[in-house]
Amino acid sequence: MNIAFFLLPKHEVAFVTLDATLRQVIERMEHHRYTAIPILDKEGHYAGTVTEGDVLWHMKHSEGRINFENASRFLLKEVPLRMNNRPVSIESDMADLINLSKTQNFVPVVDDRNRFIGIVRRSQIIEYCAGFVTRENGAAQNT
Repeated sequence: MNIAFFLLPKHEVAFVTLDATLRQVIERMEHHRYTAIPILDKEGHYAGTVTEGDVLWHMKHSEGRINFENASRFLLKEVPLRMNNRPVSIESDMADLINLSKTQNFVPVVDDRNRFIGIVRRSQIIEYCAGFVTRENGAAQNT
């Protein structure tokens, strides 16, 4: 199966750039009700994934310097990221996608120039795998 079949394209994905402020990140996550979103650099390359926890821990360890009211003064690129959501190439196979989805809520997808082109959600991968289980169980019952 081709990964492109599962791709949620970039224009439908909530993402932030490295030069976003913490307030922009928080507001984007809140608006979309996401706990993690991809980060892109200025050239559109995938640069990582920021989570709510990353932002909250950074604010906590700022010793009171950062709060919601002044979060627009601080940049995302200053936040240490605790997760390493690895991307897959659009040319990768389903095994690569399934392997990454075991530890990631979504898998970022990049093109042959390493530019971010979208994501594949873990729920879609589980549905794909569930189809095999359902067919296998159906075949076993028919024998």
